[in-house]
Parts: sequence; structure tokens; C-alpha cells
Amino acid sequence: MRETDFISGFAKGLSVIEAFDAANPRLSITDISRITGLERATARRCLLTLAQLGYADYDGKFFSLSPRILRLGHSYLTATPLPRLLQPFLDQLSEKTGESASASVLDGNEIVYIARASHKRVMSINLNPGSRLPAYCSSMGRVLLAAMNDGDAKSILESSNRKANTPNTKTTIAELMAELQLISEQGYAVIDQELEIGLCSIAIPVRNMRGTTIAALNVGAQAPRVTVDEMVTTYLPVMQSTRDTLAGLLV
Repeated sequence: MRETDFISGFAKGLSVIEAFDAANPRLSITDISRITGLERATARRCLLTLAQLGYADYDGKFFSLSPRILRLGHSYLTATPLPRLLQPFLDQLSEKTGESASASVLDGNEIVYIARASHKRVMSINLNPGSRLPAYCSSMGRVLLAAMNDGDAKSILESSNRKANTPNTKTTIAELMAELQLISEQGYAVIDQELEIGLCSIAIPVRNMRGTTIAALNVGAQAPRVTVDEMVTTYLPVMQSTRDTLAGLLV
């Protein structure tokens, strides 16, 4: 892309929107400037523009995103056929396993949920389409990373904030790369209370007819109710059957 094709003002506005999250639902101009690295005057103009267009609310000190911002995410979900295609299959998978089933894609060093069938809540946070989790410590994230070449996967891991969410969390590049190699060989990833205590999950890649991994599919369960070995023997065959049925529909 030519330098003249890049609209820096638009990019700055997007960075302001991305600064808001579950931990920062209300932010001041100073907060936005600190998080994004933008000059305070630039951050102010971006925020006031968002408020003028109805994408943000302003109480005189703090800004927060308004419901109108959902139009942006909804545009992806409605314009991209994959979430709509996957949803009925996730519903069936959840019904068969008695657990929550989800699908996600990779976005930088995070996964983004694009479809979900929630049978029962297994995490302390509520997950819905649009929710994000770190790729390095999630089963779907590791499946998607394992589908990449080693160099690209390593770069993503190095750019991640690899904190130990639990005593089980793998955080070093060496152990994560070894895990990705194992996942690539066996065709699935299992997380045993690495993302959150009490949560285990299993994920497999979803490929199109050309064999390219385009998404990941997972089932999550509460660790006290099911062991990792039981997930592999009980849930994996059902998940693979679901994927095989999907394969012919994905171009």
C-alpha cells in the first residue's frame, strides 16, 4: 500500500475505539491519550467526533461507548457468512455434548469469538460473539497458532503478554512452541485450567475445501465434572464429526 493511501486520522479514531474494554468502560481524554499514545488534543478530537456521531457518550469528564458502536461489529457478523454457517452446527454440538461450544478466528495475538452456543456458563466472564481471549493460553488460540508456520506463530507469541493466569499456564516461548508442535501432530488442543481455574477445553481446526484453517471449534467444560482424558475420548469424536460435515460447505 502506498503511504498516500493511508488515512492516519481514521487509524487514530479506530485506536481510540479499541482502547475501551471490559476493564476500561469509561475513559477520560487523559486516559485515552495514555492508552493509545496519541497527543491529548488528538485524543480529544477523536472522542468528541465519536460522541457527535453517536458512537460514544460523554458526561463532561468521561467517555463511554454507546450501543451504536455495535453496528460496527454487527456489520462483520452479517456480511461474513462463516458465523451464520457455523451457528446451527454449534447448537447441535452443544446439544450432543451437554457443554458450551464456540468458534473463533485469530486477530493478532487474540482470538475473537464469531459464534457460540452456550449450554451452561463455564467461565467467570460472559463470552459472546465479539468476545476476545489471548491466543497463547486458549485452546482455540493454540489450534490457530499451530496451523501457522513456526516463524509467524513465534512472532505472535513474542508479542503477547504471556502472564500466568493460573499455576498451570504455560508462558515461555519454548514450552508454547513445543505445545504447538504437539497440537499440529495430534490435530487438537486441550487446555487444562490454564486460562482459568476450573475450566478445561478442547479445540480443533476448521478447514475449508482447500485445506486451509479458517477458524477453530471448541467445547468448554468445568474441570470438576470432566477430565482432560474424558474430553478427548468423549467430545473429540463428536467435534470431528461436526467438522467433517462442515468441510463440504466451506469454500
